[in-house]
Amino acid sequence: MSAFLHGLRHLAAGSVLLLAGLLEAGAAGRHALTLYDEPPRYPAGFSHFDYVNPEAPKGGTLRQAGFGSFDSLNPFINKGVAADEIGLIYDTLTRRSLDEPFTEYGLLAERIEKAPDNRWVRFHLRREARFHDGQPVTAADVVFTFDTLMKDGAPQYKAYYADIEKAVAESEHSVRFDFRQAGNRELPMIVGQLPVLPHHYWAERDFNRTSLEPPLGSGPYRVAEVQAGRSIRYARVEDWWARDLPLNRGQYNFDHLVIDYYRDNTVALEALKAGQFDFWLETSAKNWATAYDTPAVREGRLIKEEITNHNPTGMQGFLFNLRRPLFKDARVREALGLLFDFEWTNRQLFHNAYVRTHSYFENSELAARGLPTAEELTLLEPWRAQLPAAVFEAEYQAPQSDGSGVIREQRRRAFALLQEAGWRLENDRMHDAEGKPVVIEFLLAQVEFERVLLPFKRNLASLGIELQIRRADVSQYINRLRSRDFDMVVGSFGQSSSPGNEQREYWHSSSADNPGSRNLIGLKEPVIDALVEGLIAADSRAELLAHTRALDRVLLWGHYVIPNWHIRTWRVARWDRFAHPETTPRYDIGLHTWWWRGESPPATDTPRAPATDSTPPATPDAQEAR
Repeated sequence: MSAFLHGLRHLAAGSVLLLAGLLEAGAAGRHALTLYDEPPRYPAGFSHFDYVNPEAPKGGTLRQAGFGSFDSLNPFINKGVAADEIGLIYDTLTRRSLDEPFTEYGLLAERIEKAPDNRWVRFHLRREARFHDGQPVTAADVVFTFDTLMKDGAPQYKAYYADIEKAVAESEHSVRFDFRQAGNRELPMIVGQLPVLPHHYWAERDFNRTSLEPPLGSGPYRVAEVQAGRSIRYARVEDWWARDLPLNRGQYNFDHLVIDYYRDNTVALEALKAGQFDFWLETSAKNWATAYDTPAVREGRLIKEEITNHNPTGMQGFLFNLRRPLFKDARVREALGLLFDFEWTNRQLFHNAYVRTHSYFENSELAARGLPTAEELTLLEPWRAQLPAAVFEAEYQAPQSDGSGVIREQRRRAFALLQEAGWRLENDRMHDAEGKPVVIEFLLAQVEFERVLLPFKRNLASLGIELQIRRADVSQYINRLRSRDFDMVVGSFGQSSSPGNEQREYWHSSSADNPGSRNLIGLKEPVIDALVEGLIAADSRAELLAHTRALDRVLLWGHYVIPNWHIRTWRVARWDRFAHPETTPRYDIGLHTWWWRGESPPATDTPRAPATDSTPPATPDAQEAR
């Protein structure tokens, strides 16, 4: 008996040790989060990302161009226009790698735990994490940040974090986020993207007020100098607490980042060629083809480079505001789309540089192609009575012309659709179903888009429709977008390889009435709401693909935008003062992996251009091509 009891004691002791080991392993957490719990590309203890030069030298200044102006250093509220790159002064709980579709590695968080059903996530903060004033980053700061953004932040935070019930500081260095329901795989990763603000700094300041006072952060840069509306300079924080972490090695190499603001792209381009700033992401096909015939380019001092873009290009288009009764009828929206002649525009204005966009998830496997699959039909069939028959019967293709500029067939079809919708042509003026002459205002902030809209304006006029192009400065433009005071605008909906909660902000009825949300169209469709919720709750990549493609079909056949165009490269012009790693990240330009390698010969190709003279600013949300 005693031998038996002795054996039981050993068994019990072993069980206790085994249980303790399991609990310790659970408490250890993980260094990275992936969407479906697949192993991350970089294991625990990795030395650096593959797309960096870990020995990149520190030093030099990177000068860039900003557009329009700025009047705030608070990017978290729905007031003012925040300065470019202000996010660099803040650290987040995790940071995404640039060569994986969606993996978050711990930054402020050393370890991460989450519930098996994704009902909560816990972040264990690094004890060495510090704000720039030397104060430690604590769980209380994380809770303060979340609560403040939900209470006083811009409306998109309420939508983005809608499924988070609360944040709880469990100890000085441990914070847990509880979710309203289980099953949202992306939510723990979204929480990790939270920029952490210092509670002690904001305790004495009004968070809701725009200000040009340099705010306190914990990130790789701090605000060093501000010239209101004209320029901002960031300085690298030499004693940054996180500089030696593996995910930061080889990054943030410039001692200074300077952004000078221009109110005209033409002036900015001349300033680039004159050597007044160093890096330019060219969005104009015409400029790329014709504006760089200078000695600096021919001599290799100003380098033109095309970098492959593996991201989904998303959708850029002419957006209809469905809050306007004029656009309630899908036949009207389809008819107006028929009058945009992309093929002529691409040939005459863009040097055939672009491809027409046929999907909200273009350039990816997420795009709907062919007829719906069995998996898609399972999602769509319950809504058949509320959807256009074309969703089930045809692959969406944007209208196509022969490029001659003559669109008789498209105009004939457009006229027929408008008549079906109750519109009538009287005395060469189109009247809507209520008998009112049709006048559409197109709100615009980017002067370069006028040359695209003028042929569209002529095609509309051929059916008696008046298009008024209304130019606005950046501040007025943003305020009108926030208040939904527009008929049509150029807009874009960027996408990642793993779409998720941001889709609520784009399409969901819950965001339609939120000032400042990205639901500019004003969508309130139950079928779209259901597909968005299913996409967010997808439990596998295959399920995500089915929901995304079904959503794509419904959006396309709803004719909520007139699709524009896209290109599958980034067009970069840069002075030869810089170098970048041979391996570029798959899903980003990777500008913060570049480094300064010395001065190039003086640039004297063009005279010095004024930094903030001239007029119309760039549109904040759209470019000639995405």
